[in-house]
Amino acid sequence: MNAVILDGVRTPFGRWKGSLAPINATELGTIVLRELINRVPEAIHADGVILAQVIQAGHGQNPARKVAINAGVSPTTPAITLNNVCLAGIASVADAARRIQYGEGDLYITGGFDSMTNAPHLAPIRRELSYGPVTFYDTLNDGLWCSLNDQSMGSLSDAKNEELGITRKEQDEYAVLSQSRASTAQIHGILNTEIVPISGTLENDEGIRHSSSIEKLSNLRPAFQQGGTLTAGNSSQMSDGASLGIITSEKKAKELGKSPLAKIRGWSEIAGPDTSLHLKPAQAINELLKKTSLTVDDIDLFEINEAFASVVIASCAELGIGFDKVNVNGGAIAVGHPLAGTGFRLILTLAHELKRRGGGKGIAALCGGGGQGMAILIEVPERWTF
Repeated sequence: MNAVILDGVRTPFGRWKGSLAPINATELGTIVLRELINRVPEAIHADGVILAQVIQAGHGQNPARKVAINAGVSPTTPAITLNNVCLAGIASVADAARRIQYGEGDLYITGGFDSMTNAPHLAPIRRELSYGPVTFYDTLNDGLWCSLNDQSMGSLSDAKNEELGITRKEQDEYAVLSQSRASTAQIHGILNTEIVPISGTLENDEGIRHSSSIEKLSNLRPAFQQGGTLTAGNSSQMSDGASLGIITSEKKAKELGKSPLAKIRGWSEIAGPDTSLHLKPAQAINELLKKTSLTVDDIDLFEINEAFASVVIASCAELGIGFDKVNVNGGAIAVGHPLAGTGFRLILTLAHELKRRGGGKGIAALCGGGGQGMAILIEVPERWTF
C-alpha cells in the first residue's frame, strides 16, 4: 500500500528569543495541528499521532499526545513522541508510511516542534542539597551537545572542517547564497504556501537577513573555538517553530477527494562510524539511491539541512552535485532550525518546489547528533491519477 503526504503546514520560524518566545513548543505544535484539522477534518480520527520533540524537559508526559488533544484530535487516537534529535521529523513520516504499508492504519499525523527559546535549565537537587551552590544543566544541550564524545556539535564540526579542508571563505560564501535564496523566496511569497501565519505575532520567517553579504560575514568571530571557521553566520540558527503533516494511503486520499502533495518513495537511516555530521546526509542519500535503484541524476532537487554550511558543502562534494539543485529557497542558515521542527519542513519545502516546477523527484536529508543521518525520497507527479 503506497503512502502519500496528503497535506502539511508549518509556523513561521522565529528567531531565538524573538517573536515566538511567549509561545512554548507544544503550543506551536497545537497551532499547526489545528490548521491541519481545519483543512482535513478527518484527521480528528487519525489512526495515530507521531510527533517529534527534542527539547522535551518540562512539557509533561508524551508531548505529542498533549498537542493532539489540545488541537482537537479524538482522545481515542494513540500518540507517540519521537526523539532521534534532528532526524526525528523525517523519522515520524517514515514511521507513518511503514505503518500504512503494514496495514495498521491509513491516516497519521506526523512532524515535529521545538522552542529553543524556552528550553529550561535543570538542577539535580532531589538528592537533597545540604551545602554549596547549585549547578544548572542547560537542556539545549540535549540537542546541541554530543552525548557520545561529550563535545559541542560546533567544536566537533570545526574539527571536521579542518580535517576535510573546508575553508571559512567557502562556508561564508555558501551562507550568503542561503540567505539570498531565502530572501528572494520570502519577497516573492514562495514560502507562503507552506506557512500558517500566527496573527498578531509572526507572519513570516524571522531569521532571514535580506542584506547579508560576504563583507558582513567575514567580520564575525568564530563561534565555538579560537581559530575555528564556524560562526553565527555560517551555522544554522537556533529557532522556535513547528511543522506537521498528514500521511495517508493513496486509497484514503482518493476517498477524501484530495490530491496529495507528494508520494513517499522510500527512505534510509544510517549511523557512524564516527560522530561527525558532515558526510551523514550524503551517506543516507547514497544508501537511499542504492535501495531505490536511482542515481543522483534521477533526482531533480535536494533539501540538505544546513546544520552548518560545511555539512552541505561536504555532502554535495561527496555526492558530486552542485548547489543549483540543493536548498534552492535557502535553508536553516537563513530560515532557522528548530530541531524537531525542521525535518518535515524540509519535506514540505521540497514538495511545494517540485510542484511549482511541474513535478519530479526530490530527496530531503539531515545529519543528527551522535553521528547519524536520514534521507527520504518523495515524488510529485505532473498530475494525480488514482
